[in-house]
Amino acid sequence: MSVAKILVVDDEPEMLETLSDVLEDEGYKVLTVNNGVRAIAKVKEEKPEVVLLDIKMSDMDGMEVLHWIKKINKDIPIIMITGYGSMDSVIQAMKLGAYDYLPKPFDLEKMKVLVKRALEARILTEQIASLKLKLKEKYKLENIVGKDPKMYEVYKTIGKVVDNKATVLIQGETGTGKELVARAIHFNSIVKEGPFIAIDCASLPQDLLESELFGHEKGAFTGAVAKKLGKFESANNGTLFLDEVGNLTSSIQAKLLRALQEKKIERVGGIKPIKIDTRIIAATNMNLEELVKRRLFREDLYYRLNVVTIYLPPLRERRDDIPLLVEHFLRKYKSESKGRVKYVPPETMDLLIRYEWPGNVRELENVIERAVIIGKTDAILFEDLPLKIQKAADISIGNVPRGNLSLKKMVADFEKKMIIRALEEANWVQTRAAKLLDINRRVIRYKMQKYGIKCPKMSNYHKLSISD
Repeated sequence: MSVAKILVVDDEPEMLETLSDVLEDEGYKVLTVNNGVRAIAKVKEEKPEVVLLDIKMSDMDGMEVLHWIKKINKDIPIIMITGYGSMDSVIQAMKLGAYDYLPKPFDLEKMKVLVKRALEARILTEQIASLKLKLKEKYKLENIVGKDPKMYEVYKTIGKVVDNKATVLIQGETGTGKELVARAIHFNSIVKEGPFIAIDCASLPQDLLESELFGHEKGAFTGAVAKKLGKFESANNGTLFLDEVGNLTSSIQAKLLRALQEKKIERVGGIKPIKIDTRIIAATNMNLEELVKRRLFREDLYYRLNVVTIYLPPLRERRDDIPLLVEHFLRKYKSESKGRVKYVPPETMDLLIRYEWPGNVRELENVIERAVIIGKTDAILFEDLPLKIQKAADISIGNVPRGNLSLKKMVADFEKKMIIRALEEANWVQTRAAKLLDINRRVIRYKMQKYGIKCPKMSNYHKLSISD
């Protein structure tokens, strides 16, 4: 573990020596300079974790040094050292981003505690920055998979709303990825440094939902033993994602409308309006226009929410994207099989493409995750799919003669025929045949053994047909 570097800036030699000795005894690496110009150069060169900076210096005022250090690295905690007569400067320094201050003469024990806290704050800031970077990577726009023309419309609309704070309404069936789009908008927007708070308006009782959204004052109702901030305040200077907004009661709709119109809220039991600067992204799987006609949803609120609309198509309307999504989820989850599962054979992919996917992208992701976990080979096979997909595939065959011919046998016979055809085209060279089928050579050898396929050059081979 590296030793933390502390930079001490003071034009008094005795103060420099005292602080250096005390901090070195605490195990820190201490850097000292006696003027502001050298302090700025030392910050660039050494990148200290904490700076102790005297406000009153002869060559350059500590306030000016603070300003330049914050330009170099805004996350360095700076502790200002000041006399009692310069508290106005302390207040100004705090406004400019100083971490805290030490009044002269100061208690050395308090100084050590303050430096320790500043270091902990720096570590926390770095962890938060790292988390934000990971979240941004996770929710960057290219992680929304799809090349269907309908998805390109989604991408274009997202691109138009990331540079502003316009209210966005995302519509689509359950499982189409509405929250993923909301997060992608936030983490690529001008409020990305702020919080992203999500709340499912359908999962909470409506009386509790009001408190969750707007907060409450102490004593507002039985059990309200303390003041509580709501999601609007928690998401201030960031994004509040209201999922399933069509489930809101008329009273909450009225409060939400006021929040959107006036940028103010009132806590439950409160009388003082609270200013907010929160971007709203709403989502629903309901037809809000129909709800407006039935007077179940406020028309004025609908128009406030519907500033920009993004429609996410169901998976059955963009079947060409299914192979892309399958590969995406396979990469995501194959580590859970220790890299064993590597691909999806054409016959399995065909079943996935033909399935209706009532649960949309979320259901497809769950299916691939399950198949990766339970699969026994390096391919996702028919038997690795949930029973409802197997049954749906059987039903979709339609007018194919049934009798004793089960879907499993039909798939096996088709697979057998395709392997034989590939082997014939490859002059029975297994490596070439595997490339034609886009599968591993070991898989083709396994399938040949499974179906009793033998090379005619090595035995009296009789061509097999699908009826064999």
